[in-house]
Formats: sequence, structure tokens, C-alpha cells
Amino acid sequence: MWRYWVGGAGALLLAVAGMFLFRGTAAPEVKTPPPPPAAVAQAEEELPAEAPRASERTREQKRFDRLDKDKNDIVSRDEFLALRRRAFAKLDTNGDGKLSFEEAAVRTTSRFATADKDRSGTLTRAEFAATAPKRRPQQPRCRCPQGDGPPPPGGRRGPPPGGPPPGGPPPEEEGED
Repeated sequence: MWRYWVGGAGALLLAVAGMFLFRGTAAPEVKTPPPPPAAVAQAEEELPAEAPRASERTREQKRFDRLDKDKNDIVSRDEFLALRRRAFAKLDTNGDGKLSFEEAAVRTTSRFATADKDRSGTLTRAEFAATAPKRRPQQPRCRCPQGDGPPPPGGRRGPPPGGPPPGGPPPEEEGED
């Protein structure tokens, strides 16, 4: 008898779900009006002929400029150690000017606590895998050919493995039927 009740409840549930699906009110797609022609013409006129270029400063020059707070082209000892002082002040939670082991290891202990999902005080292999440092993906480096001519077939490295030779696909031989 219970099967009839379960079947009836399932049929009723399907009917109610179907009613909601068919009565659902979908908002009509809002179409934005096109911009006035005068604004488009003005925007095209204001574009520069050439894209702006980034400065040619090296990574070390940028790092030097970040450390040189007074911009006198000299990094003093205080400027050089300022980052370390701020990091030390963050770790020194009680403000006594000394780091205890607990203060220095706070990051590691919090990382362990977040990885220990079952709060057992130990890490399983799966929990330990969650502690692996997150690696940033390497930015692809441009491998563009120098010069104005077209790039060689397959780029600088040549054709892909198993692909056609640099001169194009080999000519098909006739008479092989």
C-alpha cells in the first residue's frame, strides 16, 4: 500500500514542478539602444595612432623605486629594512619587540588547522595535499620572429611534430589506385 502513496506523492510533486516550470515568468531580453552616430565618430577621432608603450624599466629598477621612498635615487638602510620591520610588527602580536616560537609559527599552525578538516590533529594524504603552495601559472613569453617578414612555417621552432615539412605537404604521387 505504501507504494501507492509514494507513487501518488511523486506524481503530485511532478505536477507541481511542471506547473512552476510552465508558469515561470522570464524577463524579456533587454536590448540597449545603439550609441548615437556623433558619439561613435568622436570616439574614433580621439584614438591615438599608436598604442601606448610600457616603460622599459627593468624589474630591478622597479624594485629599487619601490624601496626608495623619498625618491632621492639612494636607498638608505632604514628604507631597505622598512619592509622587514612591517613584517616583524605584524608577527609580534604582543608588542614586546621579541618573537616567540608561537608568534613566528602562527602562519604555519593556521595552515595546518585549516588543512585538518576532521580536527583529528593529524593530516591524511588528501589533507596534506591541500597544504601544497599554490603556484602561479607562468606568463607565456612572446616568441615572435624579429623583422617585418612573415613568420616561418610552424613559428620559430619549426613545424609541429608529425606535421608537414616546412615546404608544405608532400605532393601526392599519381598512379597509386
